[in-house]
Formats: sequence, C-alpha cells, structure tokens
Amino acid sequence: MSLHVLPKKKEDAGFSTPVEGSPMDIPRIGYKKKKWRRNVLLFLAVGVGVISIGIFISRLEPALPEVDRGSVWIDTVTSGPLIRDVRGIGTLVPEDVRWVPARTDARVEQIVIWPGTEVKEDSVILTLSSAELEQDARDSDAAIKSSQAKLTQLQSELEGELLERQAALTKALADRDTAAAELEADQRLAKGGLISSLDFKKAQIAATELAANFEVERQRYEFAKKSMAPRLAVAQTELDQARAQADLHHSQVDALRVSAGMNGVLQEIAVDVGQQVAAGTNLARVADNTKLKAQIKIPETQARDIAVGQTAQIDMRNGSIVTGTVSRIDPAVREGTVLVDVTFHGRELPKGARPDLSVEGTIELERLAHAVYVGRPAFGQDDSTIGLFRLSADGAMATRTKVRIGHGSATKVVIEGGLNPGDRVILSDTSSFDSHERIQLR
Repeated sequence: MSLHVLPKKKEDAGFSTPVEGSPMDIPRIGYKKKKWRRNVLLFLAVGVGVISIGIFISRLEPALPEVDRGSVWIDTVTSGPLIRDVRGIGTLVPEDVRWVPARTDARVEQIVIWPGTEVKEDSVILTLSSAELEQDARDSDAAIKSSQAKLTQLQSELEGELLERQAALTKALADRDTAAAELEADQRLAKGGLISSLDFKKAQIAATELAANFEVERQRYEFAKKSMAPRLAVAQTELDQARAQADLHHSQVDALRVSAGMNGVLQEIAVDVGQQVAAGTNLARVADNTKLKAQIKIPETQARDIAVGQTAQIDMRNGSIVTGTVSRIDPAVREGTVLVDVTFHGRELPKGARPDLSVEGTIELERLAHAVYVGRPAFGQDDSTIGLFRLSADGAMATRTKVRIGHGSATKVVIEGGLNPGDRVILSDTSSFDSHERIQLR
C-alpha cells in the first residue's frame, strides 16, 4: 500500500486557478511545451560549456620537457680566424716493402730466419726443395754436353769437307795448267806439220774441259767455305739454347735458397715447414724500417677537400708530433673512410717509431682569416641546414632554430646563417626532442 502526497496548491498539481465565478478547475495550456524548451536550452548550454572547455584545454601548450644542463654540450658561436682541418687515426707503414715469391713449385724445408730479424740483401730466409727441378738441372747439363759434342763433330766434318774441296781444286788447277802447256806445245808442232790436225784438236778439247773442271772445283771450294759458318751457327744456337735452359734450371735451383732481396727487417713468414707452394706464392715480406709513412683513415664526409701537398701533423702518441705532407689519396672508399698517405721527406722520426704503430693525423685544409663558427654538432653534414636549440638570454629555455652550416673541420663548423656571434647552442644529440620546438634547462 502506497501513500500519495497531495500538493498543497492546485497550481502545483497542474490546475489553473479558477476564474472568479467558475464552478470547476481549468487546466493550464502550454505548460509541457515551456518545460521542453527549458530542458533543450539547458542541454544546449551544457553542450556549449563542454565544447568551450575542450577547446580551451586543446589550446593549452604541453608542458615543456626538462633537460639537465650538465648532460648536454653547450657552445658559443665565435667570430675570428679559423684553421680548417680534418683528423683521423692510422698506422705507420714502410714505404719500401718487398714480398718474396716462390719462383717454382717446391716444398718448404726449413725456416732459417724468423720475423723481426734484420736482414741483408743476400740473407737466406728459408730453404725449399724440388726433386723435379734438380733433375731438370742435371738433364740440362747433359744437353749442354750433347750439343757441344755435336758442334765439335760438325766443325770437324766441315773442315774435312773443305780440305777435300781444296785438294780437288788443287788437282784441277794442275790438270788445267798441264793441258794448257800441252796445247801450247801441240800448237807449235802443228804449225811445223809434225802432228796431225786431229791430235791438235783433241789437245784443244782437253784443255777446255780441264779449264772448265777447274772452275767447277773452285766454285765447290768457295761454296764449302761459305757454308761452314751458317751450319756451325745452327749448331752453336742449339748449344746456346741448351746453356740458357741450364742456366734457368740452375737459377731455379739456387732460388730454392730464398733470400731477402733487400736490406731491412723480415716482417712476416707466410708459409710453414712442409708446406707445398706453387710458383708465385708469397713466402715472406721484407720492409725497410728506416723509411716509414703514415696511413690515415679520414671519414669520407670530410675527405673531399684533401689534396696532395697539404701539410699534416702526425701525433706519434708518445709525446712527439712530426710534420708531414699528403702524398697520396686512395681513390676508393673502404668502410666509410678514405686512406691518405702522409710522408716525412727528410724528417727524422722519433725513437720508437716502427711499422704498425698507431698514430693520429691532423691534415690542414685551409686558413680562414675571418669566419663565424661553432663546435661541430653531433649530427648534420657540411653544407646543409640543421636544427639546433638556441639558448635564451637567461639560459633557462632553448628554442629550435634552423642553422645553415658550411665547410667544417674536425672540431668546428662555419656558420653561414641562422646564428650570430655570442649565441649559445646545444650541440649534443637532441633527436629525442624532435617533436618539441622548445625545451627547458634546469
């Protein structure tokens, strides 16, 4: 059972006050419509308020990120003279290096000298062996003896033939002269009628035949004499070839005792005892440690302005710095670096300088009389536009600023726009704040 509380007044129950003289209550017209309007207006007011609050909140700037001042690198833009240079690390290497190759297929018998030993040009480093090569040398010696014997035999035969031709020529000369004398006597007898005309004619024919025979023998003699030299030359050539082949084989045998070939220090033995090596295989490396140069690795992004002839300072990392000159620039890029050779012409290196010693090189590119510059940022390449956080006057805030940088050096970059002398900027890596235009320093 429920109880209903009656309104105190009729107006509160939805009835209008009866007109004076009316016998009953009259309902109010338009009440629900007014109530609906009031609710709509209230709803619109609440919606407008919510939207206004959302717009206000959206326009509020987010809280600035805070950065510890001691955790970033801050530098001041400076104006004045600047030396552009680049730096890199490297090693000392010999200028004169010789790899000793194997001249023939062989087997390593013994290592005579070990790396680190000073050697002379004729110092034997290791010995090799080759039974086949030694047999070839013996065969070539036998070939020389055979060729020499053939040459001697041919020379004897040619001299004998020449003597035979000479004897035949002498006999033909005598026969010709005898026939000529007999013809002359028969001619006198024929004039006196002492011999018949037939005998005289025979004497003439005999004299003519013997004279022709003499000419033939003379030509044979001359031919035999002239043919001796070419025939001997052929045999001599064969002998010379045999000797050359023997010299080659003997030189290869001698090369089994591998020598340094230059004065210096034995740096490396590239083979082991018992190893079989082919002709051309590098056996050992010898270098002249009195002539060293520095090979410096320069980052490829900084190597474009390096030129042959520029001055370089090489830090030996033992308290001494030696001045050198750029002598060669490797045309290829290896692992992001360019190899630059620095030579020390006429300069004595400090004690302790030796091959493979780690050094640091600084190459001077140019001297600028006046430039606006700052320390090299942790990011950004030369001749590019980057964003740097510039500190406010009080140093409490930093605003991102577009900065145009030009040519740089190992530790400095030239400012071409966006900053003025005296401005302070953050040079550390600020990639974690790429979404912010300002940061706060504490």
